[in-house]
This record gives sequence, structure tokens and C-alpha cells, in this order.
Amino acid sequence: MPPKLKVEFAPSTMKELKDTLWKAADKLRGSMDASQYKDVILGLVFLKYVSDAFEERRGQIQAELEADGLNEEQIAQLIDDVDEYTGRGVFWVSPRARWTYLAENAKGLPALDGAEPKSIGQLIDEAMDLIMADNKSLAATLPRIYNRDNVDQRRLGELLDLFNSARFTGQGVSKARDLLGEVYEYFLEKFAKAEGKRGGEFYTPAGVVRVLVEVLEPHQGRVYDPCCGSGGMFVQAEKFLAAHNMEGSDISVYGQELNERTWRMAKMNLAIHGLNANLASRWGDTFARDQHPELGGTNGADFIMANPPFNIKDWARSESDPRWKYGVPPAGNANYAWIQHIISKLAPGGSAGVVMANGSMSSNSGGEGEIRAQLVEADLVSCMVALPTQLFRSTGIPVCTWFFAKDKAAGPRGSVDRTGQVLFIDARNLGYMVDRAERALSDEDIAKIANTYHAWRGTSSAVESGLAYDDEAGFCYSATLAEVKAADYALTPGRYVGAADVEDDGEPIEEKIARLSKELFAQFEESERLAAVVREQLGRVS
Repeated sequence: MPPKLKVEFAPSTMKELKDTLWKAADKLRGSMDASQYKDVILGLVFLKYVSDAFEERRGQIQAELEADGLNEEQIAQLIDDVDEYTGRGVFWVSPRARWTYLAENAKGLPALDGAEPKSIGQLIDEAMDLIMADNKSLAATLPRIYNRDNVDQRRLGELLDLFNSARFTGQGVSKARDLLGEVYEYFLEKFAKAEGKRGGEFYTPAGVVRVLVEVLEPHQGRVYDPCCGSGGMFVQAEKFLAAHNMEGSDISVYGQELNERTWRMAKMNLAIHGLNANLASRWGDTFARDQHPELGGTNGADFIMANPPFNIKDWARSESDPRWKYGVPPAGNANYAWIQHIISKLAPGGSAGVVMANGSMSSNSGGEGEIRAQLVEADLVSCMVALPTQLFRSTGIPVCTWFFAKDKAAGPRGSVDRTGQVLFIDARNLGYMVDRAERALSDEDIAKIANTYHAWRGTSSAVESGLAYDDEAGFCYSATLAEVKAADYALTPGRYVGAADVEDDGEPIEEKIARLSKELFAQFEESERLAAVVREQLGRVS
């Protein structure tokens, strides 16, 4: 019989809480594969969120009605008005779908009054059905996998107890909801690492996403991601707004995702973070069926952030597609199809950031060189950033970020006219190793990249901070289109930034060579002396 999970703990930090929940959840895995196990756990986190949000709103309504002088009977008649919840962006949760009901019955329901007994898994599946039936925006979104044979019902009930007892550090419901969002993101990262290459399909490392967000500064308007995975780009955009005392409602979110299970994860993730997102009515292939044909031209996206799958060889290609304004992408690689799709979705003053494999910066196969030349000549490329290796645990392919702008003239997006120029940033030496397999970008690394771009562009944030742009050998360089053309339109930052300046220590070069030569010969002599000692000692042993 499996040991009972401990549910009585009071972690002192958010990290301890997340680690404790992960270790407890990990015991549930059993015979499930990683992808199904992920759906089980993330579904529970979502269920806890919608119930917490519902109870918070219920408490607010109760307080408002009491303040108006209504008695208990009058309050009971009004407190279940569905519009009072949905009108505030809160999902309606029926009594048998609420966390308190499930927690009270974590061991299942016994047979009562002739009814069949129900396991906790069956109760959770029914709760998911109720929530989807009551909230049309969640239709066909939530997992119904809790009553299957390979889900250990005892451990599932214990995990429910754990989530209930933890109370997410008990810092108030609003704070708990924020923490639930953090737990959801933490679990996404852990699942991505557990699934290896498959994990890269739904999760982009937070540091890479933050580079896009901090450079683009998506403060208002339409934000789009044509391959949104689990919604990480949108979550980081919301965090950017929160950090600058702005509301998530300042942006309208549009996304599309090919994989059904990933699409479901994204809808839950965005709901937990309070983002009303248009991820279309179902999942779908961006190339075969664009789910957001309304985006484009004057109604285009103000900001686009994307991490498309790298170097796709088998994709839905039509040579007559109107999106291929700058050239038809090759059948064997979709990189430039993604780039042109994204550009086709930008508003006249819009900007975009796209994560790509490094090969995209210089490839000439299949006509890619000609497409890249057309993009440069159209003055769409604003900045290229070469990122460090090993940022993605799921792939060893080196990556870069392309930044596009429909308008680089002085205006709302920047006080410095950068028409006819491209900023190159070589950030390959930034970052630190988390472990032997993975590198991460620090806050300082991300700020250095973003501040360099903002200083170059003269954005309001740079002006407020007093930042001014200068080329920095080995790190950044502002090139003209003529210089890019002279380099055959290769966009690899290393071609432009040059080598870092070496600090002059004041020692004349002739004296330095003589000194270093003397030190080297002295080391040779010492090496020969030690070798003789070793030979002598070995002779004595033999």
C-alpha cells in the first residue's frame, strides 16, 4: 500500500511551495506517460484557480449586499446571479464543481440512497463537465481523464488534499490566484524538461520570452502569436504590463496553436492569468488555415511575438499564397514562411520579435537569401540578436531573435529616426549555466539587450532613463542597409560588431613579448626538471 502523502506543511518561500507540490504531484505519475500526467496536474491547478476566483467574487458580492442592508434571505436570493460573476470576468462554478466540494469528497462518494459509488476521479471529471457547460468559452478545453484505469485514485485524492491544505501560503485569495499562476508556469517548465524535445513544442524558456517582451514593450493594442504553445508570450506580456502599473485589459490577445492538447493548456494558462484571449474556436495549422484572417493591414497586430518550430520540412505550402510578398519559401524549410506570415499580420506601425534558428540569418538555400534581401531592402528588419547556446534544453540548435518594424522613422515607437539602419547585437557571451545542459539569461543580461535596443531607437523608456546609444565593439553595431548589402545580406551579428576591445595595460608590446617569452622558457625548464624527478622515482620503484 503506498505511503500517505504529507499535507501539513507551511513553506516559507514560493520556491519551497512549488518544489513541494511538484514532488507530491510526481508521485502520482505511476503508469502514465509524461504528456497525460501533465494534463492531469495542470487540470487540477486550473480547477483550483476557477474555484478560488469564484469564491473571491462570491465574498465580494456578499459584502456588497450586506453593506446595502440586505438580510440573509435576500442575500441568498441574489448571490447566485450568474451575471454578477461572468460580468466581472469570473467563471461560474456550480456547487458540485467547487474545490470545497471535491476536497470534502477526496476519497470519493460512497453508495447512498441506491446511487452508485463515485471515485474522486469521476467527481473531478463531472466537475470539468459542469464548468465547460456553464462557461461556453471553455467548451472542449478542460481535461476529462481523472477516472481512467491508469490514474491512481488514492494518490489523486491525496494530491487534492495537498493542494487544499497548502492554501498557497494563505496570503489572501487574490494573492493566491497570482501564486497559482506561478505554480502553473513552474509546472509547465518542469514538464517541458521531463519531455525533452517534445517539451519544446509547448514551452519557450522564460528568459528568451522576456527578451522579446522587454525589447518590444507591448503596452497596448493587439498582441498576436501564430504558434502560441502554452501561451507564455502572452503571460510575459501581462507581467510586463503589471510591472509598469498597467492592466492586462490594455492588450487584446490573439493566438493560434496547431496541437490540440497544447491549445487546451494555453487556454487554461491564460485564464489563470486573467487574460481574455482569442485563441480561435479550435486548434489549427497556421499555414493551412489562418484562424485570424481579420488581422492584417490597418487592423493588423501592434505587437507580434513568436517562437515558431525550427526548420520544419513538411508544411502546408501553396506557391500562390498572398503572404509570400517577398518570395516563395522553399518546400523544405518553413522559417521564411513564418517570417512572412508574421509580417503580413503587422499593423502599419507594428513591430514583431521572432525566435529563429541561427541558420535563418545567412542561409541561401531554396531562395532564402533572395527573400532575406527583399526583407532588408524593404527596411523591415530593425534588430538582430544572436543568443547564447544551450538556452533550450529541447534542442542544441543555436538561436537568434529577429525584430521587425513597419516604421523605423521618428515617432511614437522611438524618437530617433532609424530608417535604413539595422541594429546588430551579439549576446552569445551572456548568460550563466543552470546545470550541465542548460543556460539561462539573468535579469541583467536581458536588461542589457533591451536597453541597447531602446537607446538605439530612442524609446520613451530610454529617454526617461537617460540612455544614449553607442556602438560597442564585440557587442553591438548599427549598420546601414548599404553595409548589409555589401555583406550579401547576411544578418549574423558577428559579421558587424567586430571583436571586443582589449584593455591596454600600458606595457609596451616589445617588453610584453620579452617578458612572456622569459616566463614560458622558465616553465619549460621547470617541466623538464619535474620530468627528470618523476623518471628517477619510477626507476627506484622498479
